[in-house]
Amino acid sequence: MNKKTAYSILDLAVISKGKTTQQTYSDSVALAQLGDAEGYTRYWLAEHHNSVAIASSATVVLIGKIAEATQRIRVGSGGIMLPNHSALIIAEQFGTLGTLYPNRIDLGLGRAPGTDQATAKEIRGDFYQGAQSFPMEIDKIQNYFSEDNATAPVRANVAEGVEVPLYILGSSTDSAHLAAKKGLKYAFASHFSTAQLMPALQIYRDEFQPSEGLNKPYVVAGICVIIADTDEAAAFIATTHYERVIGILTGNRQQLSPPFEMTDKFRETLQHPSVQQMAKYAFVGSKETVKQKVKAFLATTQVDELIVLTNVYEAAARMNSYQQFAEIMRELNEEV
Repeated sequence: MNKKTAYSILDLAVISKGKTTQQTYSDSVALAQLGDAEGYTRYWLAEHHNSVAIASSATVVLIGKIAEATQRIRVGSGGIMLPNHSALIIAEQFGTLGTLYPNRIDLGLGRAPGTDQATAKEIRGDFYQGAQSFPMEIDKIQNYFSEDNATAPVRANVAEGVEVPLYILGSSTDSAHLAAKKGLKYAFASHFSTAQLMPALQIYRDEFQPSEGLNKPYVVAGICVIIADTDEAAAFIATTHYERVIGILTGNRQQLSPPFEMTDKFRETLQHPSVQQMAKYAFVGSKETVKQKVKAFLATTQVDELIVLTNVYEAAARMNSYQQFAEIMRELNEEV
């Protein structure tokens, strides 16, 4: 690690069993306020639909809620699934947010539907066509935010001249080519898509073309982090996370379950290659254990920013983990 690294929060507003959606939103607000106080750079919410486990489907509404409840931290989308939406509407929504909360709003854009095929079709019948035109839709959004669009026949007047940085999100190498070509910041979903991280970073850095808003590559990488007072305590609360990983791989995406004592059968399941691959960048343990894992990850990837997902059952355990992670990042940045 030879440079200071920004650190941020990724929130899907995942619902724990026995909790209401309203409680989940309250927990998100509390976490954002912690991030605001602990030096986190940004707080991103991710768009998902038709999931009993995820409450961040109305992403723009939650961004406004979080921004209103915080003072400094940037708030945005990680991401908005653009093929679900009209570029004009997204520009109007984020232009409004950017006006209400100046220099604090980010617009991360993804190509995936954030849901199953049937739901994607219900959201937008021509989703596939929208996904194919993703690069052109990004151009439209950039035009809507430009003051030069003031003379165009179709305008997003609330967005013109408003400062809302665009990020390309990705979980494959396709997005790396696009982010590099457009000269935009690149956020890679390595918290679940681990195999493609290093090839995607290489492509993005090799092909990057400077743009008006960015003169050199900027990479945000997602990781999962679960910190507790001891390695054993962290391993216990991490059973919730690993159960969710297995559920994603098997198509059984349920709300977060309480942690449980590890059984031999569960331990054996965790050794499955698919689970091991998806959990490759899940850093679990005491503060010192996780610090060494994060330090190694940064040395390998040289990313500019980490965005952290912590799926544990209890809100207090999640808050504690994020607080200790902030301490880790401050310590690592002081070492540079």
